[in-house]
Amino acid sequence: MFDAAKKRRFLRIVIPAFPAFNIYSSIAKTTTALGPVCVASVVNEMGGWDVEVIDENNLRLYGPRRDGGADHEFLQNLRPADVVGLYGGLTSTVPRLYEIARYYKEKGVVVVAGGHHFLGENIGEALRSGIDYVVIGEAEETFQELLTALKEKKDVSGIKGIAFLKNGQVVLTPERKPILDFDKYPLPDFSLVRYAMIKLYPVGRIRGCGMDCEFCTVKGKPRCASPERLLESIRQLLETRDARHFFIVDDLFGQQRDETIRFCKMLRDYQNNTRRRLDLTCQIRLDKAQDSELLTVMRQAGINAVAIGFESPIKEELEAMKKHVKPEDMIALARSFHKFGFLVHGMFIFGYPLKEGTGFSMTAKERIKRYRDFVKKARIDTLQVLLPIPLPGTELRHRLQQQNRVYSIQDVGWEYYDGNFPLFEPDKPLTAEEMQNSLRRIMGKFYQFRYMFMLGFHIISFPALVFFLHNIRLGWRQWYRPWRNSLLRFGGWFIFKGWTVEFNKGVFSRKLKDARDNLKKKPRKE
Repeated sequence: MFDAAKKRRFLRIVIPAFPAFNIYSSIAKTTTALGPVCVASVVNEMGGWDVEVIDENNLRLYGPRRDGGADHEFLQNLRPADVVGLYGGLTSTVPRLYEIARYYKEKGVVVVAGGHHFLGENIGEALRSGIDYVVIGEAEETFQELLTALKEKKDVSGIKGIAFLKNGQVVLTPERKPILDFDKYPLPDFSLVRYAMIKLYPVGRIRGCGMDCEFCTVKGKPRCASPERLLESIRQLLETRDARHFFIVDDLFGQQRDETIRFCKMLRDYQNNTRRRLDLTCQIRLDKAQDSELLTVMRQAGINAVAIGFESPIKEELEAMKKHVKPEDMIALARSFHKFGFLVHGMFIFGYPLKEGTGFSMTAKERIKRYRDFVKKARIDTLQVLLPIPLPGTELRHRLQQQNRVYSIQDVGWEYYDGNFPLFEPDKPLTAEEMQNSLRRIMGKFYQFRYMFMLGFHIISFPALVFFLHNIRLGWRQWYRPWRNSLLRFGGWFIFKGWTVEFNKGVFSRKLKDARDNLKKKPRKE
């Protein structure tokens, strides 16, 4: 596979395209995934390797396109890769990932894949779908060792954290311990992402999450890099790429409170010294609304928007998700974020399945009403409602499989695992069709065409800021929030309409019927 005469090898890391137009398609054109960039940056500093990252969802800068993704024949002819790494962080992109893997496998290229999807039985599936090696867990150290072994034609069985086939059987090497020292690695180098136009830069400091949610694949004690490293990453992007907009990808911003406050103060001072204002968004726990010191320094640091996992306005569902909060308390906490000037992006899961024996029952109509009332009372600025996804390796998937409720992958493929499609039999009296229709009714009510007319009103009212000359910041905030929300809700209407058109063209309704029929024939697991 490797040409011994070559002095330098070439690694191409690919982020596969989404299977179809969805609610993420728009934002994906302005950003990229941080994990593949981190791995590419580490390999780029190894001797004898050149690297590029291809994000199939962001090919806006002369990107070679073909069949909804990148033209890999063109890329391979232009610069032949010795090894191709495939990012499996999103389960819905896995069919495309396998398609890419098979193409490169036929070309004699070594194919490596990693990401949250590749757990349990999915490892064997991957190794029989054109992938030579699966990296399990974090990839920085594993990738370095694997590439070195491939280049020097050494045995890979001593490398921790990989899987491969040997004599037709899956071989799993010992587990690799999580990374604790992040500062020894280079900062993410976004210049390695070819053909992309990035406006929203992902940055991060903390990996892991201690919340242990049943539906989530991110587990384990949080591990933190230094605040100085995160600041340096932002500083470098501002000074070399004029980056102004950042998304902090940490699952929960503020997990390490004192260090988080120190980071915010450092970032505040840096902006004051350089006279540059940055715009940041982070994911944060709702109960942080009670920490006035933290929220104050976050605003001073330029964190303008927070993404909060409310998950559900229904008490029984919150208990099933292990969320120790009541709906009425969530409303009060959400309003606290507003008082500090944050824009609130609310994230919800509709129709979360409860454990057996709870005795809870609620119609789709009542659920929709609960969601609409909650969103209105909490004054959520932007909204994301998804259906529960029984992701591989999660407690939720295991529980639903034990109850014989998960639709077969043969009937409903991985491409539908994006939160927009029902993937299991819901709690009665809900049906799968009602779950999906409810999602469309909630989102369709929030994102509407009528907000186009509201935009005109806000533009006309802009001169009224003259009455706030004594406090121009307050006046701007009061004008900007409704204008910005109207713009996004009008734009969201286009996205939602596009998704509906694509759905009506598709075959999911037929697949759903087959999946339900086949599920009834399967015996329940004990």
